[in-house]
Order: sequence, then structure tokens, then C-alpha cells
Amino acid sequence: MILVPITYKGGVFRHDEILDLIEDMGGYIIQKHMIAQEVILQALVPKEDIEIIRTVSRPLAGEVKPAPLVGTEIAVVSMSLEIHHLPHASCDVAEYLRTAGAKTNMIGLARGFGKRIGLLSDEERDIINEHDLVIYLFGNFETCIEQKMPTFRRGIRVPIIVCGGPSTEALKKIIDPPVAGYIGNMGRFMHRTKEPEELARLDEVVAEISRVIDQKRISISKDPLSVVPARLMDVILESVPDIHDVTSPIPVVVQMDGVRVKLPYDLYASKIRDIEIESGIHIKDICDLYSSRMRDYILMKVKPFSETGLLV
Repeated sequence: MILVPITYKGGVFRHDEILDLIEDMGGYIIQKHMIAQEVILQALVPKEDIEIIRTVSRPLAGEVKPAPLVGTEIAVVSMSLEIHHLPHASCDVAEYLRTAGAKTNMIGLARGFGKRIGLLSDEERDIINEHDLVIYLFGNFETCIEQKMPTFRRGIRVPIIVCGGPSTEALKKIIDPPVAGYIGNMGRFMHRTKEPEELARLDEVVAEISRVIDQKRISISKDPLSVVPARLMDVILESVPDIHDVTSPIPVVVQMDGVRVKLPYDLYASKIRDIEIESGIHIKDICDLYSSRMRDYILMKVKPFSETGLLV
């Protein structure tokens, strides 16, 4: 069964029918947002059943759209927290990626500005590596990007996408060895993206990230995970009552190869390791648990089938 990411948008009235339908099909609800009288569901559903969901949603005035980034956590890295780096480009990219289904975390570097100063600390590097992908939001100058990029890629194990003011062709020319993706003609700017040509650039960002994510999904499928991360999320929500007291909008974040649980590692890691998923199979048998560098959360990475010999 192939699960594909979608977004359902419709009214609150009878939306529980869509929830039940997705679960009955073997799909998973990743996020649920209720805004006034509208509900937005981000879900992973069986590819062959999407038309059934569309048919059921029509009488409810619902809409089903592909959401290529559902089930991913992406680091959006700004070169600094200064006003000329952070406000508009970073916020607009992070917000637009959320509309495509991604969970984004913004990271403002302590020493990222300037081609002679730009550095990446160990903590910043570790936090970036906890994500599925990182997008670096550079400025407008080719020489600055060219000189800083070797430092900013050192030790990064996740796919890198570079976004900057020079054209895409110029970025490909100055960055050697190549990175996973490039978005040109989008550097620093001091206004919100409202014009059609500016929104089109944000669509290019989503398209490029989707392309890289699809390549990563293909790579994972060659040695499938022992359990689908979305199912792991459901198990934790059912088995750890304290997770429902977390005030974060997304207490369990689904990644491509694991989940981030927003509970303290020292207090809950051992309890989560001993949770039974199926008869005789516990989380510790198919997952590695780490203490996250982000607020001491629990980071869970699912082992591949080649390592465990299990498919749950």
C-alpha cells in the first residue's frame, strides 16, 4: 500500500465522516486545524483511494488537494536575527511551506552574516541534522554565498537547498560540490510577498523542495522503514496520556524517517521504549531514541527493515 500526502479543506459540519473514512482506509491524520467554521486536515492516505475521498467530500463542500510536503519537518535557516535577514524572506518561505503541508522550524544563526564571519555552531548543526531537509536563505551576493557555503555544509547530513539572490544557473556555478536543490532570484527583500511574480517564486521553492523530498522517499522505499512514522505517532498518542497535556499545536511531529515527541527525554524516553506496538514487538525493537538538541525533546528514528527484519 502506497501512502500519499493530501490536504482536505471543508466545513466543520460532518467532517468526522472524512476522519472515519481516512482511518478506515488505513490512512493517518497528521494534523487537524479548525479555523472558525472551516477544518483543514493534512493526511497520508492510500493512493488508490483518493477518488473515494473526493466523492465522499463533494456533498460536504470539501476539497481534496495534493500536499507534497505532509509528513516532513524542514529547517528554514536565516543567516542572522538581524532585521535585514530575518523578517520577510524567512517568514514568507516558512509560512508558504506550511501551506504545502510541511512542519517548518526557523533557525536564526548566531554568526551567519558576512562572508568573513559566517560560522555554524555545533548546536546549530545538530539541530539542522534532526530535520528531513534544510533550506539556506542566503542574500544577494555571489561572492558571499560562494565563500560561506563550504562552512555551512560541513557536517550537514540532510539534503541542502540553497535560496539566494543570484540566478539558479549562477548558484549552480558557484557551489561546488553540488547541493540537492537551488532556488535563484530570491534573496533579501524588505516587503511581504504579495505580487504574482513573488508568489510564483514561492511556488518554485515548494516545487524544488518537493522534488528533493520525492527523491528521498524513493531512497527510503528501497529499504523500507520497520514502521510507518505516522503509525508510530498514533501509537504514542494512544499510549502516552501526558502527550495530550502538551500545549504545542503539534505535540508529535511526523518526519520522513521518524517522529519528534515534545516531552522531556529524561522523564519519558524509557517509558516510550517499552511501549508495545504489536504482540511481542516494542518501540525499542524498531526505533532508536535520542535526546533532541531542541528543548530536550525526544527524537525517534525508525530503523530500516534490513536492520530489524521486521515490518509492523
